[in-house]
Amino acid sequence: MATIAVLGTFDTKGEEHGYVAGLIRACGHRTLLVDVGALEAPRVQPDVPRTEIASAAGADLAAIVARRDRGEAVAAMTKGAPIVLARLQREGRIDGVISLGGGGGTAICTAAMRALPIGFPKLMVSTLASGNTAHYVGVKDIVMMPSVVDVAGLNRLSRKLLAQAAGAICGMVEAQVPAGAADRPVIVASQFGNTTPCVTRARSLLEAAGYEVMIFAATGNGGRTMESLIEAGIPAGVLDITTTEWADELVGGVLNAGPTRCEAAARHGVPAILTPGCLDMVNFGEPASVPAKYAGRRFYHHNAQVTLMRTTPEECAQLGRILAEKCNLSTGPVTVLLPLMGISVISAPGQPFYWPEADAVLFGEWKRHLRPGIPVIEYDGNINDPAFADLCVQELLKNIAAVAK
Repeated sequence: MATIAVLGTFDTKGEEHGYVAGLIRACGHRTLLVDVGALEAPRVQPDVPRTEIASAAGADLAAIVARRDRGEAVAAMTKGAPIVLARLQREGRIDGVISLGGGGGTAICTAAMRALPIGFPKLMVSTLASGNTAHYVGVKDIVMMPSVVDVAGLNRLSRKLLAQAAGAICGMVEAQVPAGAADRPVIVASQFGNTTPCVTRARSLLEAAGYEVMIFAATGNGGRTMESLIEAGIPAGVLDITTTEWADELVGGVLNAGPTRCEAAARHGVPAILTPGCLDMVNFGEPASVPAKYAGRRFYHHNAQVTLMRTTPEECAQLGRILAEKCNLSTGPVTVLLPLMGISVISAPGQPFYWPEADAVLFGEWKRHLRPGIPVIEYDGNINDPAFADLCVQELLKNIAAVAK
């Protein structure tokens, strides 16, 4: 029997949370009702009252209620809920969490869910789940389920959907992970469609060497998630083949991972290799989404929803300097590997983004600004050559062995 936290604004959505809690108990699990409402009296009796949430945030709940300031109330609960939920999880008092909400409730409760570890069951039923949920999910495994109708009373549709949500969270806490090689050390790797052959071969070699390989798509959120796992101390090494998110960060593409991408391994001394995988491209959506200022640039239409723009020599110079700065932060062993005949499938000779002068500037600036002591290996071939993948694995294993001594 598990204990599932039912988290929500019980002043406005108490009836709905009470209904879900009853369904969870009917499935044989316990519930812990956590109230993050503020301005009106709760409509269902909580196990963790709102005063405890406000206290964790250092907020004066009585003063907030007296001012009737909803924005202030949401801010206080958004600050306090993560503290309380994380503590409940650490103490082993909860095994999963479910919440129902509109705008305010979704902001508060997903903030709390983001404070919980990856793998801990989290389900958010929200009126906002059909749009861009990136800022609610962050780098955590929050399941966002559309409420379809507003979370405002029970009706024939909401009863059905909320019953399914209750069943979903019960299934999540009941799920058993099959026995596997969980004791193998972990390598995290970055991949794009244009570097898949390289990473696929490297993964097979690393698995044969006794490692478990976690691959992250370099789509912005993927890079942020990989960085968060490195921060958490999970991987033994980092195979950062695909640093393309920096091109989007610099030029204004849609798949940027923020200004701290490539810093986690460096700052925490995790053995790593870095390559300029897909720094030849900036990602946009459909052609109409490309900013007008880029008219006349070199483009490649990957599909109807993805338009790639070739980075210029000037942009490549900046990227080289940025990647050097990130490498220079390294407190552990790091090696830079440069494939001289193309940094993606489409920048190989004869391909649409082949521009050796731009690549040469990228490589030159990266090497020029790198501090002494960081090895640079130049490979006279394409990033997706099997020999380049072999070289990346060889250097990463060498760096891991250096730390293990």
